[in-house]
Amino acid sequence: MPQREAMLYDRLDRQRVECRLCAHRCMLNAGQFGICGVRQNLDGALYTYVYEEVIAAHVDPIEKKPFFHFLPGSEALSVATIGCNFQCPFCQNWQISQTRISSGAESLRSSYLPVQEVVRQAKLNHCSSISYTYTEPTIFFEYAYDTARLAKDAGIRNNFVTNGFMTPEALEAIKPYLDAANVDLKFFREEKYKKICKARLQPVLDSIKKMKELNIWVEVTTLIIPGENDSREELQDMARFLASIDLDIPWHLSRFHPDYKYSGSQATPVSTLRLARDIGREAGLNYIYMGNIWGEGEDTVCPGCGALLIKREGFTVRQNRIKAGCCPDCGRPIAGVFE
Repeated sequence: MPQREAMLYDRLDRQRVECRLCAHRCMLNAGQFGICGVRQNLDGALYTYVYEEVIAAHVDPIEKKPFFHFLPGSEALSVATIGCNFQCPFCQNWQISQTRISSGAESLRSSYLPVQEVVRQAKLNHCSSISYTYTEPTIFFEYAYDTARLAKDAGIRNNFVTNGFMTPEALEAIKPYLDAANVDLKFFREEKYKKICKARLQPVLDSIKKMKELNIWVEVTTLIIPGENDSREELQDMARFLASIDLDIPWHLSRFHPDYKYSGSQATPVSTLRLARDIGREAGLNYIYMGNIWGEGEDTVCPGCGALLIKREGFTVRQNRIKAGCCPDCGRPIAGVFE
């Protein structure tokens, strides 16, 4: 597969390198791959194998990401490469995210899609934004960075759907071109991140804080898995953390469906989602949504007067009453990017 020299790494002694892209900060000897499985140290320089090599490209409603306060009702051109820096056994896109070049994935059928063509396709399909999604955009950072920069010049916005495990350096680099991010907050226990995702909690929390500081619009998604992260205490800790940063962060509570290595688990009871929603409200969060269910918890209401602002059915916006970023009934500003 084609190679491109990576961004954000340091050359060390004896042909070793340190990758500074994600919070694993892999230290690699010559020939070694990073945990992501798509970046390799070749003779003392770090290279990526997924630049302009897409495994998925589709036009999606922005609500599918999910973003409910970022250009609601618009469409996004969604792109992804193989690979991920997490190993979540409940991943909904595991066929592509858990594939690694380092384990012989060069036989996986990807397609060459240059950055210019991504932007052209976004324009052609009247997409308001490009979404770097499905797998983990951090591991195809060079591709996302170059595309986002070109898209910005063309008046197209950019968003990440991410596990949030990037370094502050990566966020600083992408900040001029990244308009929004939906961050997966999978657990609120360090031991669960280590055991289940093979990662850590604190860098994710740090990324959410950093994104807010950089004025990147942030929404957060938690896939609620029975027996894993659905206790009242853990949900309270999540809600309180988000509230401590910004009461206007939208919190998406998604229903788990059995998949991948968790195919024998049960789906999340709707009552658990309602409990999590109530916990979020108790913490003071203004915008809480329930996902992967139909007909409940999808609408945006004014946190001031309670008026219905955005009516949704699945990924479709049926009505949007927000005017100039405000509630038309009481005039309260509604957090988000609406123009």
